[in-house]
Amino acid sequence: MTRIGFIGLGNMGLPMARNLAKAGFAVVGHDVVAAARARAAEAGLPVVEELDRAVADAEMVITMLPAGPQVREVYLADGGVLDNAEQGALLIDCSTIDVETARAVHEAARGQGLAMLDAPVSGGVAGAEAASLTFMVGGEAEAFARARPVLERMGKAVVHAGPAGTGQAAKICNNMMLGIQMISVCEAFVLAEKLGLSADKLFEISSRASGQCWSLTSYCPVPGPVPASPANRDYRPGFTAAMMLKDLRLAQQTASAVGAATPLGAEACQLYALFAAAGKEGLDFSAIIKMIAGRL
Repeated sequence: MTRIGFIGLGNMGLPMARNLAKAGFAVVGHDVVAAARARAAEAGLPVVEELDRAVADAEMVITMLPAGPQVREVYLADGGVLDNAEQGALLIDCSTIDVETARAVHEAARGQGLAMLDAPVSGGVAGAEAASLTFMVGGEAEAFARARPVLERMGKAVVHAGPAGTGQAAKICNNMMLGIQMISVCEAFVLAEKLGLSADKLFEISSRASGQCWSLTSYCPVPGPVPASPANRDYRPGFTAAMMLKDLRLAQQTASAVGAATPLGAEACQLYALFAAAGKEGLDFSAIIKMIAGRL
């Protein structure tokens, strides 16, 4: 039975860890937030208060953390993962962070003889709960082969993107596309309404035409056409506007660092920043249609 230390038991991490436990892995969870540990314990997951106890004797350590600074802290600080990981342990970071941090932590792990993967996910909380996430994985092929049977217990698609940092690169590019597409879909529905075209008819037509995309067919931002979309539950989040803004900012930082032109990505970032500044950061990212329609 593979022993797994799982660090970060928030909205994404807890259901991911629970799915591993359900699959028969020996999972021990840790979070610095006491309330998160309490929720995990109530859900039946073994938890410990100290990070070193979660990492001790673990064959794999999986992290799901908010951002790059937390990843650096958890892995690189005195008493962190690298100080406590067993020789031969495989480290897997599922956080969405900047490529520079991902590669820096990879290098530090390699310096101590430890294999590491960056493996950010797509699918949101619903995907984490349903074990239907998509994993975009960067790192050595041998480490990927070791991790794959575990990642497949949390997701429906596990793709090796390439060497260290390319998992994060894939996530950043994917979510920039998603943010841009969602805004375009919202604009189209607002325009259709003003032109007297019903949302249902626009969906019926565009979902079969060249305008179709995931933001339309699987996550439609207006109530009705896609019953499972957040629009039908007052935009309670599967993926918050705050998280979309974080990812779009990562994309802009990365684009600036490498000299890539991303004008639509920049505009999407600005629009989500305005939406968050209006106090709507906790809504689902598809709720930006409220701002586009002038209904905040």
